[in-house]
Amino acid sequence: MSDTAAPATADVLDDPVPEDGFAALGLVQELVDALDALGYEEPTPIQREAIPPLLEGRDLLGQAATGTGKTAAFALPLLQALDPDPDLRDGVAALVLVPTRELAMQVAEAVHRYGKARHVRVLPVYGGASMDQQIRALRRGIDVVIATPGRALDHLRRRTLDLDGLATLVLDEADEMLDMGFEEDLQEILAATPPGHRTALFSATMAPRIRAIAATHLRDPVEIRIQRQPTAEGTSPKVRQAAYIVPRPQRMATLGRLLDMEAPTSALIFCRTRNEVDELTETLNSRGYRAEALHGGMTQEQRDRVMGHFRSGATELLVATDVAARGLDIAHLSHVVNFGVPSAPEAYVHRIGRTGRAGREGVALTIAEPREHRLLRNIERLTRQKIELGTVPTVADLRARRLELTRANLYETLVADGDDLDTFRVVVENLAGEFDLMDVAAAAVKLLHRGSAAREEDEQEIRVLTPREGRDREDGPRRAEGRGEGRPARRPRRQQDWQATRLFVGAGRNLGVRPGDLVGAIANEARIEARNIGAIEITDRFSLVEVPTEIADDVIRALKGTTIKGQRVTVRRDREAG
Repeated sequence: MSDTAAPATADVLDDPVPEDGFAALGLVQELVDALDALGYEEPTPIQREAIPPLLEGRDLLGQAATGTGKTAAFALPLLQALDPDPDLRDGVAALVLVPTRELAMQVAEAVHRYGKARHVRVLPVYGGASMDQQIRALRRGIDVVIATPGRALDHLRRRTLDLDGLATLVLDEADEMLDMGFEEDLQEILAATPPGHRTALFSATMAPRIRAIAATHLRDPVEIRIQRQPTAEGTSPKVRQAAYIVPRPQRMATLGRLLDMEAPTSALIFCRTRNEVDELTETLNSRGYRAEALHGGMTQEQRDRVMGHFRSGATELLVATDVAARGLDIAHLSHVVNFGVPSAPEAYVHRIGRTGRAGREGVALTIAEPREHRLLRNIERLTRQKIELGTVPTVADLRARRLELTRANLYETLVADGDDLDTFRVVVENLAGEFDLMDVAAAAVKLLHRGSAAREEDEQEIRVLTPREGRDREDGPRRAEGRGEGRPARRPRRQQDWQATRLFVGAGRNLGVRPGDLVGAIANEARIEARNIGAIEITDRFSLVEVPTEIADDVIRALKGTTIKGQRVTVRRDREAG
């Protein structure tokens, strides 16, 4: 689960979190155990509000922004509704509709992890992946389908997606699906669902179109609205903020380089789960750092001992979850590090508020995956502050920094102990008769530097997204089934500023193509925002679409690998376009 609860602001260290947090919502022990094994400590507000009515079979209309915990809020009840015996399940029991392929893969992964003990069969269905492979998987038997609207509709029309046994339908990020032009697709899918199933609709806004869908397709829904906690103006601490966007496998190397460059006197490193806290702490200690873990799975005695070490300076790095770090009273904290972007923007504000106190300047560093871009933008909107996208230090930067630390250590020794070096002068005098005195000093510096560079074994290059790439979308390069390496989303300049290229698409009204089909296909496959697609002209046999010239070739390549209205079509630059 990628969502964490916004922490409270207690004044003292709280007691360990009760172990029945999720069980109290009515979830079966099997799912509670799965969440505990994944290291999740307590439900988020939307999970507390949404899970009980969904378990009762009620329809639900939820207004909640990205990062509030929606995935688990609808995934856990639909998993509990499945027959515990896989052999007794008959066909697709749950369909979750999402706006993008990246979100489809993310939700499918989460459902798989939560339902692993129940042997749940989950299939992400989206354009660009092999239709034949998806059909074969559906024929073998799938319990939960996570789909983008266009590809789900393709399967329904081919009769390869059977919804006769549907028990749960979820529309996640419904407002974004409408903005991408999927409204008619959604209406057709909703009309094809059988009566009697429960429906959950989640949206960041409650625009009239969302209300209209809810009024037509939801039965007496429970309404939930999760509001952002207000942040008082003028209370932001004096904190230097920076984020580093790197692929997931390079997060640890990035953290190490930042710690070596920053050399924090005391740093609090936040992780999402207990498991991640334990793993990161072990890795840091194996690399020569002094780190200790703090999470809700520890006894009060263990927590007190850890905090004693941290306050005394015996430990320089404290790795913790939000829940365990509530109310920590730490007088001087030089750095806060987010090992992953907190799902709730309020959690980010509370985290970085632990540094930069009493007029001191603090440092808040965030190590993010490409798919977490949107969470960073949510934080910027809440705080009304830009988070600088930093460049990960290179190996050369590290060596220069370590040489500077070596020089500083030598200077401090000369100043503090200059009168107490006689024991060592004899070594220098003996070598000075055979070697140049500067060479002797340089060799001594080299030995000292080598001792301080024990962590220089990690010299691989770290791929960092550019600031422009870092602002595109929350979803970065992902490997799609049946295709090569994906590309990050592209965000050209505002429409009035970019030069347009007109593309010919060999599908028109005769195939039932509508503007929304083209917008959805381009936005999904080429990963550009719908607002950056220009004029669309549809004729009986073909369509013309304007896209930014700088990414026209990318759009052509992306569309050639997918289908529109279930068919592969010709896509090229329009020959009559100037």
